[in-house]
This record gives sequence, C-alpha cells and structure tokens, in this order.
Amino acid sequence: MTPPDNQTRALQRIRADVRAMSAYHVQPAQGLLKMDTMENPYRLPAVLQQQLGAHLGSLEINRYPGERLEVLKQMLADYAGAPAGTAMLLGNGSDEIITLLALATAQPSEGGRATMLAPMPGFVMYPLSAKLQGLDFVGVDLTADFDLDVPAMLQAIAAHRPAITYIAYPNNPTATLWAEDKVQAVIDAVAAVGGLVVMDEAYQPFASRSWITRMQADPERNAHVLLMRTLSKFGLAGARLGYLIGPSALVNEIDKVRPPYNISVLNCETAIFALQHESLYAEQAAAIRAERQPLIDALAALPGVATVWPSEANMVLLRVGDAAHAQAQMKARGVLVKNVSAMHPLLANCLRLTVGTAQENAQMLAALKESL
Repeated sequence: MTPPDNQTRALQRIRADVRAMSAYHVQPAQGLLKMDTMENPYRLPAVLQQQLGAHLGSLEINRYPGERLEVLKQMLADYAGAPAGTAMLLGNGSDEIITLLALATAQPSEGGRATMLAPMPGFVMYPLSAKLQGLDFVGVDLTADFDLDVPAMLQAIAAHRPAITYIAYPNNPTATLWAEDKVQAVIDAVAAVGGLVVMDEAYQPFASRSWITRMQADPERNAHVLLMRTLSKFGLAGARLGYLIGPSALVNEIDKVRPPYNISVLNCETAIFALQHESLYAEQAAAIRAERQPLIDALAALPGVATVWPSEANMVLLRVGDAAHAQAQMKARGVLVKNVSAMHPLLANCLRLTVGTAQENAQMLAALKESL
C-alpha cells in the first residue's frame, strides 16, 4: 500500500541516516530459556518481593522524583567506593549515559567533528551513539585472541585525538578483562591529547578487579577518567538504572545535558531497596561466578566447539563451525543464545552464551550439543 503524499513528505524530515538504519532488535523469548542477554537469573525471594511490592505501592507516584535520588547516589557511591572529590550522574540504564556523554562532547574539533574511539569488537551502543549524536567513530581492532592492541590504540589516539575513548572492563562480547598496565597506557595516551576515558564496568559483579582502585590510588593520573556502571547485571535489568562516577568538574558538566527527572520514583526506590539487600545480590553474583568455569570446561569438551575464550563476566564466547545453524537449532530446542558473527570479522561463527544457574547451563549445554 502506497503511503499518502503528506506522509512521504513528512518522512523526508527524518534524517536520511536514521531512515537507513535498522532498529535495535530484541529476540522474542516467550517460552524459551533466555540465555542471550546476560541477565541475572535469580529473582528476589518471595518475602522480599512482598516487601518491595508494598513499598512501591505506597509511593507518591503523582509526584516527580525528589530528594530520594540523592539518597540513592550516596548509597551507590558507598557501594562502589567512589573516591573523594567525585560526583555521580544517574541514567536510565548505561545506554542513556552513553548518549549524554556523546551529546556533551559533540563539538567541532580542529576543523572536523569530534571523535569517539573504542576497541572493537565492543559494545554496539558506542558506534550507534556516535552516529546519532554527530561524532565520528573510530574502532580499533583487538588482537586475534581479543587482547587490547596497545600499539594500534596509541597510534589511533595520536592520529584522531578522540574526545571520548571507551574501555569496556570487562569487554562485551568477548568477556575479556585486559591487563592493568595495557589499560593504563591507553589512559595516559588519552590524557596527552586532552580527552575523556570512560571505563565501562557493566559486568563488574563478575570481574576480579575494578578500575575504581586505580582511581582511588592515583586520582591525578585518572583525573580525566569516568567510571560507568549499571545495575542491570547486578540483578535489576528491568529497573533500568546506570550511574557514572568521576571528578566533579567533569560529571557536573555532563549532568547539564541530562533530561530532568530521567530516573523514575519506581526505579529509584527499587534500586535503594536492592542496595539495602546488597549481600543477597553479592551471593547471587558469587553463585554465577562459581558456575562460569565449569560451563567453560564443558563447552570446551563438546565436539564441534573450536574455541572457548576465558571469561571475567557472566557470559562466555565460543566459536563453532556454523553459528547461524547452531543458534537456530538451539532455538528450536527451546534455548535462546546470541549469534554475534555479524558484529565484527573477528567474531566469525561465534556464539555468546549467558552464564546462568546450574540447571539453565545444563539445559543450554544439552541443546548446543544437539545443535552442532
């Protein structure tokens, strides 16, 4: 059916690059074991569900969010160990924070556009945000075994002088936690060109270390570093809450482009409730970490699995003979996983699997074995 002329003309008002894009696709998961998005598989115990429900039901949702956001900020600062002299910004997930960072830095640079730089393969929102907010994006390939290519990073930083450099720590989708000295070399190189470094610690609950310790120990060397986290992998993917920690002078400027009331009363109070029960979520993260290596070992033993990479997150990356075929066959057997082959040439025939409970992992392994 041909659209009316007035609709056709109106469509021309939408940016051509946006019209050429594909929307972010979320796979339908009804009736399937969902092992494609690295969610925490554990729900709140029934007693805590009732307590949270009663608390949320008592809120004045007819009012805009208020001072309780400051309570949440302080709780997050205490939880993360935020260094003295830092400030915090809250976002509707870390996705919104990535957008705000791009908005705040999208200014002409030396006769051209500002540049965002990140190792690739990496989080898809980095290049997407750059494109939408008017920055150039430079991706620097990782090595064949997904290590940080420091010489290539340093060369790209010197050549492009990026406004923002992202370091996902651990990286998505490779689950790699790069060596501290390599990351520090990148951070120092960005300092030399006057840029920002954003340490994206979305998977911090499952990693063996955090860059927050470096920020605490050497604030001067990290004066241009921002630490970004989300509560999604903590166990609140449905609540959509991310946070950014960094020197007050930087965070306060980025906060100026944040929409007012971007964090709802419900999201805020859910996060406060979760942090009040932080030990429960720590136990859940420990249970997931305990399942990770047995899953990696079992995957490596499967005929048809070419490579399984080490993981410092709640996901495992592996290479099979035909990732598209394996994913489709696993879906037919009731298990949903992510085929990341199209994301980057280094990911050819790679699947990304969530680390779940022992029962979920066993079901996923059985489906994969039958699908290879």
